[in-house]
Amino acid sequence: MKSKQTYLLALLSACLLWLAWPPMPFTTPLLLIGLVPLFIALNAISNDSGKKQGKRIFLTAGLTFLVWNTASIYWVYNAISAYNGPLVALPVSLIPFGLSALLMTFAFWLYYRLGKYVNNKMAYLGLISFYIALEYLQQTWDLAFPWMTLGNGLAGMHQLAQWYDYTGVYGGSLWILLSNILAFEAYQKFRSQTGYLRFRTAGIWALAVIIPISISLTKYSTSTQKGTPSNVVVVQPNIDPYQKLENIPPAEQINILTHLSDSIGQTNTEYFIWPETAIPNYADEDRIRSNNDFITLQNFLSKYKNGTLITGIESIKIYQDKRTITSKFDNQRGIYFDNFNTAMQVENSANVQFYHKSKLVPGVEKMPFPKVFSFLDGVFAQLGGTVGGWGWQDKPSVLYAQSGIGVAPVVCYESLWGDWIGEQVKDGAQFIAIITNDGWWGNTSGKDQHMMYAKLRAIETHRDVARSANTGISCFINQRGDVIQKTKWWTRTALKANINLNDEITFYVKSGDIIAKLLSITAVLLALIIPYRKWIRKTGHA
Repeated sequence: MKSKQTYLLALLSACLLWLAWPPMPFTTPLLLIGLVPLFIALNAISNDSGKKQGKRIFLTAGLTFLVWNTASIYWVYNAISAYNGPLVALPVSLIPFGLSALLMTFAFWLYYRLGKYVNNKMAYLGLISFYIALEYLQQTWDLAFPWMTLGNGLAGMHQLAQWYDYTGVYGGSLWILLSNILAFEAYQKFRSQTGYLRFRTAGIWALAVIIPISISLTKYSTSTQKGTPSNVVVVQPNIDPYQKLENIPPAEQINILTHLSDSIGQTNTEYFIWPETAIPNYADEDRIRSNNDFITLQNFLSKYKNGTLITGIESIKIYQDKRTITSKFDNQRGIYFDNFNTAMQVENSANVQFYHKSKLVPGVEKMPFPKVFSFLDGVFAQLGGTVGGWGWQDKPSVLYAQSGIGVAPVVCYESLWGDWIGEQVKDGAQFIAIITNDGWWGNTSGKDQHMMYAKLRAIETHRDVARSANTGISCFINQRGDVIQKTKWWTRTALKANINLNDEITFYVKSGDIIAKLLSITAVLLALIIPYRKWIRKTGHA
């Protein structure tokens, strides 16, 4: 097979994966066969006696993943170009476009290398292990960007992902990879075998697809919403994110939020959810009760006896010394301080609670590997910054109301971390409150993908989701992932619903991302076979 043909097959895989990815409707099942053209191309290269097989494998797989990633998250460019212009945005955007693609490509290259020393079944186990291990890396290291985790793709048809309450998204990645491997093997057998053997692998593939789908659809059709009802309001103020921090006074923004809340709030409303950075003033957490904006919020809540407000706010904490790696020095006041992207809970009492966004966007909110680059802190201080960026908290936490209701506060990007939210649920959260500001990306598929991924968090934890987005999409999601109400994009409005407060703990909440952890260990062990067989064993036989 010529290089041109292999590249065309690689592009075909990229196209199929893109068509299957959220928010495309009804095309999700294409994920189960989307990699087959790439497997055909890689197999042809492996069987070619020509030189530079490894390089060709890498370039061919790399073409698939670079095109697929770029087509699916093109909206990253919008956010960067709005502030920095296209000349800066284009090269910077290549980092998220290319990094995920590079890791995916590396998994396939390792699979090719391992295949030279082991049989097919072991090589396929290696591929699944390498791929999911590198997906897990994308969730855990300082360059984390788990947006394109394969299992996230089932958010497009969440009815097929009901078993995520046992496996989480990595179970989805495992299923998608296994389906593609079996589909490719079925294609190979159909071409090379005759009679019964020609169709046997296709039958195995059909079972591997049909059984999980049947289990999921059965769970979906028989599930019931558990828990006690609670009336919740989510607010979408629709304030231009590029204007709200500079050109619109905070008091005016709070007036918009309170007016929208009052327009549908009722005497039994227990929660009002406002979006990320709804209050754009830097508020000192230790002096919050004397803050004018906080006093305004309590006056608003006084009309609702059982009301609790969760709102986004930009907050600071002041120290007398450099207590954290992210703290900055204020020359004028001679103090150190951290600034946080915060979810604040306000009640009809003196009680106030803070949750600091912990999963920060690399490069935008957090310098990757701040401890490694801590020696540069003096340089950054001269420029008015720090190697740490925004502050964060190390462990997830739950916001508890006077009534005893526990809420999992989730700020924007954090809604991609199933295990993090699972820890909040394990600690007593009865529903999930997502606050976000997706307007940075414009009216692109980014906002839709972000909202749809929240459906997977509901399924994993059996928790209702109340989502407040500054410019959209705000919504309510039930425990099986159905969006029961949602707003339109760029619309000033509010929604209310009676959600269910659930105390049930799912297997996924108990076990977390155990699939990814086990396969990561397997990946390391299988990867060691490559240098052992290539150098150590070869030297021993010499």
